Amino acid sequence: MIIARSAAHGVLAVVLAAGVASGQDMPGMDHSGHMQPGTAAAAKTPSTEALEKANARMHQGMAIPFTGDTDIDFARSMIPHHQGAIDMARIELESGKDPELRKLAEEIVKAQENEIAFLKAWLAKKRK
Repeated sequence: MIIARSAAHGVLAVVLAAGVASGQDMPGMDHSGHMQPGTAAAAKTPSTEALEKANARMHQGMAIPFTGDTDIDFARSMIPHHQGAIDMARIELESGKDPELRKLAEEIVKAQENEIAFLKAWLAKKRK
């Protein structure tokens, strides 16, 4: 009986540990202390709200009806993905302070704008 009870407790401990490790919520349990450093809920600053909106727009734009043609689906999906990167980079340029990230944001805007232009031209050519 003691062995069975110990085994049951061992199984329960493994199940509970797996739930915590996988980040699953368990009723009545506060797991906020298990977050990685730097992942605590951010204050709702204007830049945080802008990033959240840009992220939502990007994901909404990527929710396209797929055609079954990999090339077309890829091109159509990547346009809003790249636009999301541009939008987020511009937010960094408006509010960010780190010079390395600001330089990267400038590069992202240039590169992604060129890639969007290429993808749009490719799609226009493909439709003819």
